[in-house]
Amino acid sequence: MSTIVELKNVTKVIKGKKIIDDLSFNIQEGEVFGFLGPNGAGKTTTIRMIVGLMRITSGDVVINGSSIQKDFEKAIQHVGAIVENPELYKFLTGRQNLMQYARMIKGITQERIAEVVELVGLTDRINEKVKTYSLGMRQRLGLAQCLLHRPKVLILDEPTNGLDPAGIREIRDYIRRLAREESMAVIVSSHLLAEMEMMCDRIAIIQKGKLTDVQTVRDFVSGSEQVYMIETSNIDAALPLLENKFGVTCKRTEAGIELPLLKEDVPGVIRLLVENEIDIFGVKAVAKSLEDRFLEVTNL
Repeated sequence: MSTIVELKNVTKVIKGKKIIDDLSFNIQEGEVFGFLGPNGAGKTTTIRMIVGLMRITSGDVVINGSSIQKDFEKAIQHVGAIVENPELYKFLTGRQNLMQYARMIKGITQERIAEVVELVGLTDRINEKVKTYSLGMRQRLGLAQCLLHRPKVLILDEPTNGLDPAGIREIRDYIRRLAREESMAVIVSSHLLAEMEMMCDRIAIIQKGKLTDVQTVRDFVSGSEQVYMIETSNIDAALPLLENKFGVTCKRTEAGIELPLLKEDVPGVIRLLVENEIDIFGVKAVAKSLEDRFLEVTNL
């Protein structure tokens, strides 16, 4: 896969304070790239610099080979984006909104408008005024607007905001299909970590304006010690034994005890508990979620 978006030492300074500190990473065609971080970490600021809504203090963003700093118009023509919330004309219909946006770019036909309307599931309501739309429907219309010119890069800040569970799943599946079938690079920023885990190929974590890590979702989630669940009826006796023997902090749960272990230590745990006449009903590995790992890495 070729690189579509490249951040090169991007820095943003506001009133003498570094808001974004030397960010560098690449985004490939055909992938969904997740952008994660606590509130105030700099995610939206970075997205604003990528799309030219905020000036870069130093560094550069290259989109499909063109520099945002040196050749903004050529670079930005490859981008479709919703930053925070889609801005729409509420007194116009959904179709009139799309026709208005279509005037800005040559070559967008009525057939293309109909195609994106169907793709985002607004065919039945597209001729109604936007002021009658729910928040979720406005998100869909904003997505249609982004896709009119067949961008190579799609940037979505909280794309599932306001959607019900069925709508969230539909948008998620559509985003993945866009990346796969259109070889589009999709950059997604969201607080819904469970959705990001199912949607993204790679993730970047930003904290206090600095890049913490860029990994595939699978590698990131499995990159820590494995957590094991020990099912026992005598938690009070087992917990101090395990903490003293293995030097770990155990977590009491309704079913038993969770503790981080290497796989080769599991037989020793079983042996220790059996020797101390503590009944064991099961030992199983507990899969960590993206949310668990995110909270670990960001110390939240």
